[in-house]
Amino acid sequence: MAYLKRKIDSLLEEWKNNKDKNPLIVKGARQVGKTESIKNFAKKNYKNIIEINFVEEPKYKKIVEDGYGAKDIIKNISRLAQNKKFEEHKTLIFFDEIQEFPEIATSLKFFKQDDRFDVICSGSLLGINYNRIESVSVGYKQDFVMSSMDFEEFLWAKGYDDKFINEILDKMINLVPFNNLELNLYNSLFYDFCILGGMPAVVKNFIEKETFENTLNLQKQLIQDYKEDIRKYAVGIDQTRILNVFNHIPVQLAKENKKFQISKVSSGAKFKDYRGCIEWIIDAGIVIPCYCLNFPELPLKGNIDIDKYKLYFADMGLLIACLDEESQQDLRVNKNLGTYKGALYENIAANCLSKQSYDLYYYKRDDSRLEQDFFVRTTSNLVPVEVKASNGKSKSLSTLIKSKVYPDIQWGIKFINGNIGYSNNIYSFPYFCIFLLKKFLYLK
Repeated sequence: MAYLKRKIDSLLEEWKNNKDKNPLIVKGARQVGKTESIKNFAKKNYKNIIEINFVEEPKYKKIVEDGYGAKDIIKNISRLAQNKKFEEHKTLIFFDEIQEFPEIATSLKFFKQDDRFDVICSGSLLGINYNRIESVSVGYKQDFVMSSMDFEEFLWAKGYDDKFINEILDKMINLVPFNNLELNLYNSLFYDFCILGGMPAVVKNFIEKETFENTLNLQKQLIQDYKEDIRKYAVGIDQTRILNVFNHIPVQLAKENKKFQISKVSSGAKFKDYRGCIEWIIDAGIVIPCYCLNFPELPLKGNIDIDKYKLYFADMGLLIACLDEESQQDLRVNKNLGTYKGALYENIAANCLSKQSYDLYYYKRDDSRLEQDFFVRTTSNLVPVEVKASNGKSKSLSTLIKSKVYPDIQWGIKFINGNIGYSNNIYSFPYFCIFLLKKFLYLK
């Protein structure tokens, strides 16, 4: 199958065209498409590609035995593989799976100073304290975090171009409702995406076969691969505790109170014993944290209770693969995204917001029923965002907007199983519009 267009493609082109570029590190969870995207870019832009995979070819860990200078490393690469050609300013050196050999990051400073070859590193960075890499390459690298495919990339894979996507955005900006034909099409595409998630292998299988055949098996295999990674790379941390956290995320999302509770993970579990485990699984890109605000006001950072948070799966399809068989049937047969007590709706929103580079925040007041799913901000306003499993009233959202206690909040946004609308300072949009929220807020 042809290469699936990704958003990293344009970033890689911009990086190459920067005459003063630093070596690039592309990091993210495993199997989100990092290697494939880099290889596709390299084939189009370089005469020579020096690819070194530290998992498949561990012998290349010896390339730093004479030091981390660019000349020394190039000499040692050529000693191990004489067929590799190093043509100045026409060659990309691609270090892949650097979680197996983070020491290579020490060389980035010297490759930058040498300035004859472009360098890209990639890896899942599972189990690695990224500060290790940061400390030896600060000022001499550029980072990019890659996630699984978002809905826009899924639409590209299905053959829909930017004109199609901009038509959706135009309707949001101008508050023009979709007609029934449009609603049915967009809802169907979004429903398919929610079941599949954005792991490229799963999406490719779906596009090629035009059915969901084998997609669940692929998702379940990815879950097993993640668990194997935890066992392999979780060094110095209790692997069993990390696996316990991982296994309990869908269980706790199914509860009315979706705040992640360590006490529910195992008998006698204490927060202090699990803090490192939760940080590890977040850093690995497997889950997304959503922190509780102390109070719904600006600024957002520094205004959180670090001990209160929800954990969402970073890929929607992987959450669905973890559901019990009854919920799977309800979702696939009845197209019921409301199954699992609204957890799917929240996780869908968390995915879409995170892939627009939003940090996630929620609010729940202990002394009342006031609770808000998410918050984003504009230059001057705090914007509450609600994801409704039904199209009923939004009491908390209305309270936040109307009350003088929350001066940073003037209006809000609600995503529903319905059409575009505006009433009482609340914008309503169909679920499938959430991937365009950042562009909407920018153009509003």
